[in-house]
Amino acid sequence: MAASSSARLEAAVLTRPPRLLHALLPGCEWTGPATTPADAPVVYLTFDDGPIPEETPWVLEQLAIFNAKATFFCVGENLVRYPEIARAALAAGHRFGNHTHQHRSAWATARPAYLADIAVCQTHIDKLVQSFPEKPLTAPHSPLPGSHSPIPTFRSPFPASRSSLPLFRPPYGRLTWPLLPTLRRDFRVVMWSVLTRDYDPGLSPESCLRFALEAIRAGDVVVFHDSRKASARLRFVLPRVLTHLAGQGFQFATL
Repeated sequence: MAASSSARLEAAVLTRPPRLLHALLPGCEWTGPATTPADAPVVYLTFDDGPIPEETPWVLEQLAIFNAKATFFCVGENLVRYPEIARAALAAGHRFGNHTHQHRSAWATARPAYLADIAVCQTHIDKLVQSFPEKPLTAPHSPLPGSHSPIPTFRSPFPASRSSLPLFRPPYGRLTWPLLPTLRRDFRVVMWSVLTRDYDPGLSPESCLRFALEAIRAGDVVVFHDSRKASARLRFVLPRVLTHLAGQGFQFATL
């Protein structure tokens, strides 16, 4: 009984991060844009680490069934390897965010190298997004310190604002306080309110689904992973989450 209670407590803490973390990382986004009570409930599905051919096309198929839009936090190296998959995601109306070029940890990488890695990833994102000029997703901004060249972006007709900045999510959710001011100047730094833990091989697909459905509420930013490591749980959980939430009247939007 104690083991079961401990497992549920761990699941609750990991699945839905405590609000104390919000204070420790000021200015990061943990939930989606606010809506009014009259609006349909919205959930913001996000997918980290892709695109890869083994998982991302399947994810796009599942989303299309429900006309669900999502945000993909892409690893730059995967964008370089699989540009056609990336273009398919953009053509379907999904949005891209930056997840560094080499999936680097901010705790294990020198600040200049980390910022340069983000800049490389953003360059590849912007090159792909420019193939879809009718959907401007980023506003002009100055290059990150540590990068060797300006980051090309859309020349948006709209004034620069927080909502028009490109998106960034740190791998493993790891950030440092010295990095935050620089990152927040150039990006919306997006964390999450629900972590599905689909990456955890010690978690059964059924438990992964149960914890996710118990946690998700309107306005949540929900993390999945379109990665090989997450495959067994992702393929079980995602279609069931989509079916359940759609049945409850939820809509699925990009950040």
